[in-house]
Amino acid sequence: MSFDKAAVRKVLEEVKASGRTALTAPEAKRVCDAYQIPLPQEGLATTSDQAVTLATGMGFPVVMKIVSADILHKTDAGGVIVGVKSAEEARAAYDKILTNCRAYKADAKIEGIQVQQMLPSGAVETLVGAITDPSFGKLVAFGLGGVLVEVLKDLTFRLAPVTQEPALDMLNSIKAQEMLNGVRGSEPIDRNAVAKILVNVSALLEDFPEINELDLNPVFATSKGATAVDARIVCDFEAHTQRYRPNQDEILKAMNRIFHPKAVAVIGASNETGKIGNSVMKNLINGGYKGQIVPVHPKADEIMGIKAYKSIKDYQGEVDVAVFAVPAHLCVAAMDEVGQKGVPGAVMIPSGFAETDNQPLQDELLAMARKHNVRIMGPNIYGFYYTPENLCATFCTAFDVKGKAALSSQSGGVGMSIIGFARSTKMGVSAIVGLGNKSDLDEDDLLTFFEQDPNTQAIAMHCEDLKDGRSFAEVASRVSKKKPVIMLKAGRTAYGARAAASHTGALAGNDKIYDDVLKAAGVIRAPSLRSMLEFARGLQVLPTPKGENVVIITGAGGSGVLLSDACFDNGLTLMKMPEDLDAAFRKFIPPFGAAGNPVDITGGEPPKTYQNTIRLGLEDDRIHSLILGYWHTIVTPPMVFAQLVGEVVEEFRAKGIDKPVVASLVGDVQVEEACQYLYDRGVVAYPYTTETPVEVLGAKYKWARAAGLLGKK
Repeated sequence: MSFDKAAVRKVLEEVKASGRTALTAPEAKRVCDAYQIPLPQEGLATTSDQAVTLATGMGFPVVMKIVSADILHKTDAGGVIVGVKSAEEARAAYDKILTNCRAYKADAKIEGIQVQQMLPSGAVETLVGAITDPSFGKLVAFGLGGVLVEVLKDLTFRLAPVTQEPALDMLNSIKAQEMLNGVRGSEPIDRNAVAKILVNVSALLEDFPEINELDLNPVFATSKGATAVDARIVCDFEAHTQRYRPNQDEILKAMNRIFHPKAVAVIGASNETGKIGNSVMKNLINGGYKGQIVPVHPKADEIMGIKAYKSIKDYQGEVDVAVFAVPAHLCVAAMDEVGQKGVPGAVMIPSGFAETDNQPLQDELLAMARKHNVRIMGPNIYGFYYTPENLCATFCTAFDVKGKAALSSQSGGVGMSIIGFARSTKMGVSAIVGLGNKSDLDEDDLLTFFEQDPNTQAIAMHCEDLKDGRSFAEVASRVSKKKPVIMLKAGRTAYGARAAASHTGALAGNDKIYDDVLKAAGVIRAPSLRSMLEFARGLQVLPTPKGENVVIITGAGGSGVLLSDACFDNGLTLMKMPEDLDAAFRKFIPPFGAAGNPVDITGGEPPKTYQNTIRLGLEDDRIHSLILGYWHTIVTPPMVFAQLVGEVVEEFRAKGIDKPVVASLVGDVQVEEACQYLYDRGVVAYPYTTETPVEVLGAKYKWARAAGLLGKK
């Protein structure tokens, strides 16, 4: 598609030269025309006679609006009058708008009044916008427009640039998308026309990054096309420093040495119990790390039986990771020595940097690290674990429960929760990583490593912010096609006062942007810390479903109802039972039971009934996942139920049939042991809850859909 870039450049240079950042309505019209963003016919009047002439030439009715760079929100100033039907009304409207705006802002510089062709009624009012987010950069937005955007706040965001397909997906992503399909006899809107506007706005942002905000509100969408009624454009002409972003090969090279170190140095190692340097040494030793440990201490000759060095430079061999356990004010000098030694990674446990408002010290530390090409983890962290190497580079506690889930946290407290949960539930992990202040290494660096790590099958991350959300989204979009990526995003804060001048920015809030961008990148967003932990535990256990058909088999009608509700809440599809399958289930359940879906075998049935119905659910190719609802009875005690489920599931796995199976067990305390027994055998099972097992299954489905795996053999 060909755009008139020269025309836009001329407008923006005129705006910059005048010392302004906001474009006037005529200037915005010229920009939109250059990028084929449709706006109504219009003209600028500086007298009431000119207003009458313009309106008569366009044909009534018309809309009249104030044109002033000092009045951004025209309606608030009384600067908009719609439905002007005659020459007399045009003359009166001209005078009234001037009076209103001078009363609203007496010193406003007024260029004139815009006379604009009024679009026909019956259109759906939508909004197309764009903002510049501190983390994600350029984003485009879509939602219902006019006053509805303020009332409903129903917007969706995507990273720019967007093409036609994701633009169409945006139209399907708002809550009120049914209004676009036509309601109460109205015709559906021309979706392609609206999508084209989104694509063209995206192209404008890409070609002219100085455009900071753009609002087309409302965009009148009909069955015959779409036209923006008004355009508001704000620029930022300040020069911005590009983010530091190593390429993927450079990241991977450093991360492989950090996670697979042949030698680890402890800067500030100590023999004194209670010192961080002492705890790090103990954990490296007690955790079973087989590589070389290099204690560094200015006075000690030996730390915990290992030869110590006054400087890391005194050690003759190569060092892959340096764990810092010295006060913050000593870190820059120590980093210089670490860098001179050629160490690729530094684990910065000390606090006293940006988290205590000492940003200059953190900047100085980072500058020293960059000088020597050292990647920093932290500062202000608990360290990290990598169980395949028995590596516990942390002051917390040694951890040796190995598994396939890698977890990270920005918070030390969340990190301790991960450790405690993993130990309590026997959830194996490949890694637990603290990121803290994220002065350098962040989530996308970890994703780059875990993507190719054969010891990791699922990745879960807690974050309070993403330093470079765009980079994260780009990497996550790739990694999530191979492995589930789970994120717990903490801090649902307002977007910020600077964006409040824009409908799009003011109504977005960081959280909505995160929600949409993460979803588009295939990331599963966890609603709570517990959910993140359960997803990390369960998604590495559950096989990938081959289709959407879910069947509930329950021994309690009440559980069946709750499990059905949970399926709806988590986007799961309860299979509509075919007649032959319905009849097959009925052979195994009592007459007063219920086939259909849920399949209710009732509480008084012996183990054989559970076994037969579960076997049928696993052997029929039309069923893709099973949800089991168990009710504690004397006839079928909890461990009897758990053992028979384990036997049937393992029997079918031996035949090459491995479907996701989750279970809810309600009853006395014995159900806890039964759940652990099932979990150990690849059945995600929980006591006392119908919601959690379905939530975990729903997360697995979200990942499989986003990765395009459903229906693939």
